[in-house]
Amino acid sequence: MSTEPSWDLYRTFHAVLREGSLSGAARVLDMTQPSIARHVDALETALGAKLFLRTPRGLSPTDAALELKPLAESLAVTSAALRRTAEGRGGVVSGTVRISASEVVAFAHLPSILTRLRQAHPNLTLEVSPSNALDDLLQRRADVAVRMVRPEQQALLSRHIGAIEVGLHAHRDYLDRRGTPRTMADLSDHDLIGYDVETPAIRAVAQLYPALSRNGFALRVDSDVTQLAAIRAGFGIGICQVALAAAEPDLVRVLPEAFSLPLETWIVMHEDLRGNARCRVVFDALVEGLSKVALRPVR
Repeated sequence: MSTEPSWDLYRTFHAVLREGSLSGAARVLDMTQPSIARHVDALETALGAKLFLRTPRGLSPTDAALELKPLAESLAVTSAALRRTAEGRGGVVSGTVRISASEVVAFAHLPSILTRLRQAHPNLTLEVSPSNALDDLLQRRADVAVRMVRPEQQALLSRHIGAIEVGLHAHRDYLDRRGTPRTMADLSDHDLIGYDVETPAIRAVAQLYPALSRNGFALRVDSDVTQLAAIRAGFGIGICQVALAAAEPDLVRVLPEAFSLPLETWIVMHEDLRGNARCRVVFDALVEGLSKVALRPVR
């Protein structure tokens, strides 16, 4: 490679990887398809490697492209973070803030908080990454995060808002059909809803409550929102937030004295964003809004 390829070429490469076609990349980048093709050709020439093969279903990435994929994704994340950080300087609440939160928090709690936030700051654009995976704040994959694990990195600014309690719940219709368990051992006679892939946190819960091990689940799905939908549909007994279930008359808490998990919750952002007006506004709004569903008030 005689010269360093332009960052624009890597951005185009990333878009083609993500969209699977030249036309798809052209749409998202607001470019023409021939321009996208020229970028790909130029990057292949600069790197001395074939990146895509044409197939009836579109473009198929080569092994060389797959090796470059994580690096291209990192460049895309960094580019977006640079843009968001630049937008937030100067004390003006405008621009884009990316929020990372679990599926249930994003589904059940963020919409009302973000609605009030947008009404107060109409020049603010909000992005939400709803996932139970922890987006890396140090690499700026998100600006502000809601986390159910204590932040360990010293470069992060965090606020502990208390704990969000989760418990076992079922729909009234299910309990009318199958009866209400009186002990944890009774759960073996019921249809349980739980996770498919066991994480260290899930294994720790199963060790404390053997009745909630993977083998005992009649429905296994790695999505909190889908589990909640199954509870609402009357499939069986599952875990969901106590405050969320309390707002629905047809959802009944099961074995409250035998099973209760307080999920300690933090609002977190990179320390460098402390002076960023838009990130600070979002951080404070999340602290205020989510503290209302926490077991303990904000200290």
